[in-house]
Amino acid sequence: MQRTVAPSMLSADFGHLDRDTRMIDRSAAEWVHIDVMDGVFVPNISFGFPVLKAIRRATSKLLDVHLMIVSPEKYVERFVEVGADLVTFHLEATQDPAECIARIRRAGARVGMSIKPATPVESLRRWLSEVDLVLVMSVEPGFGGQSFIEGSLSKIRELRAMADELGLATLIEVDGGISAANAREVFEAGAEVLVAGSAVFRAADPESEIRRILEA
Repeated sequence: MQRTVAPSMLSADFGHLDRDTRMIDRSAAEWVHIDVMDGVFVPNISFGFPVLKAIRRATSKLLDVHLMIVSPEKYVERFVEVGADLVTFHLEATQDPAECIARIRRAGARVGMSIKPATPVESLRRWLSEVDLVLVMSVEPGFGGQSFIEGSLSKIRELRAMADELGLATLIEVDGGISAANAREVFEAGAEVLVAGSAVFRAADPESEIRRILEA
């Protein structure tokens, strides 16, 4: 199975986003993870279109945009227009997942679907064949720096088993509390993409930390 690290810009130095994005661009990370929060779906506000556009200019790597916003179908095309390669929305945040998926596809991006820690994996079954990736939140969405919820490992295993049962190659991404200390067990549970924020940007040598997570 592939291994990918997607450093989360939510933990970067907002005063030096260009510098930190270019660091990721030099590193062994293949994706750049961008959390978009609206202060409604989650109790925090983060990046919007202008910031994403600036990050796009600073890297050639895949921009992995995670929408933690209500009614994401209203905005997905604009995120693709400013540079998103993959747009992930929350199943809990929309009344019409099919429309959201269709809009992302028409805009030319890959599609991801995410669930909060309390949402059962089974809720994804009907959508699994329609998306390229599922993002399992291993912390409560909305803030960086939280500890990994151990029960997330069983959700990852359940999701991997479901994808295998359905004959699907859907990627599994995990976000929250990831570091070199737990990366191996998360990969072994069935994840291919790990989002790492604080572990990377608070490290003395972020590029080395990315390699440590990849090689865990």
